Amino acid sequence: MVEHMKGQTMNDSVIHLDHGSGGRLSYQLITRHIVPVFDNPILKQLDDGAVFDIDRIRLAFSTDSFTVDPIFFPGGDIGELAVNGTVNDLAMCGAVPKYLSCGMIIEAGFSMADLNRILDSMRLAAKKADVQIVTGDTKVVPKRAADKVFINTSGVGLVPPGVEIGGHLARVGDKVILSGPIADHGITILINREKMDFESAVKSDTAPLNHMVYAMIQQGGGVHVLRDPTRGGLATALNEIALQSQVGIGIYEANIPVNTETSSICELLGFDPLYMANEGKLIACVAPDHADSVLEVIQKHAFGIDASIIGEVVADHPGRVFMKTRIGGTRIVDMLTGEPFPRIC
Repeated sequence: MVEHMKGQTMNDSVIHLDHGSGGRLSYQLITRHIVPVFDNPILKQLDDGAVFDIDRIRLAFSTDSFTVDPIFFPGGDIGELAVNGTVNDLAMCGAVPKYLSCGMIIEAGFSMADLNRILDSMRLAAKKADVQIVTGDTKVVPKRAADKVFINTSGVGLVPPGVEIGGHLARVGDKVILSGPIADHGITILINREKMDFESAVKSDTAPLNHMVYAMIQQGGGVHVLRDPTRGGLATALNEIALQSQVGIGIYEANIPVNTETSSICELLGFDPLYMANEGKLIACVAPDHADSVLEVIQKHAFGIDASIIGEVVADHPGRVFMKTRIGGTRIVDMLTGEPFPRIC
């Protein structure tokens, strides 16, 4: 474990909410406790999904669980989030998503009307992503044994021949592309969960990115890494890539898109957009001679209009991320520490 991942001070004999933040403690939980138990080369990649061959067919497999609060929010709901989340995890492996499962844990007393609303949202999201939900499981637990409804989605997809994408494949010189403004999902969940008494037009960015990723790959190669910066935000996702590839990543604050209202709310509440959750954005590390063409493909897509090159992969400071600030200074950007937003996905 690299030095800056050490230093946990809270009681490490029990699980804390921080372990589910998608930040530093999540990383430690996975790498120190889970991966060593199920030790195998595929799991050790620490990517958004597993990629493997069966009878010379290259497949990607991913799973995710969704416990968002509130379950309905501006821009989406837990059902749409569950479909898009697994679709995007498969896409981040370079795969074309095909089939999903749906597992639900439902609290007794949950509204049947709300369940039907969620199921219809999942149906529409699957249609938009061009995937099918083909199997699943439903459990009902006593009241107060769960919080409304939890959903797990797993999925499989086909990896096209010649596609090799993974968090360990970032190369010095790669350009780092961000597909659009950050922090909208995290802010949306926060202000709606806490019922903050000010009006806001900010809504979740939840979206399926698989069609955009397919277009990126088809344009001619050069895409080495894909990652969607969900829990833990942009900062944590970049740190994960830096650690997996043992490279440094330098980014430019002025190049990172943030919607004006989202930025204002973050400033008002004292939060850093770099650590806020996203559900419809991706990071790509792309060979420098392909970066402009990949960026152009992304910007032609509805979910990538505001995409930007925000930095590059460097040889210095392997495993670290640093940012050139708007005023000309340099700031180390570490993983998320703590759990400011429980249940954002």
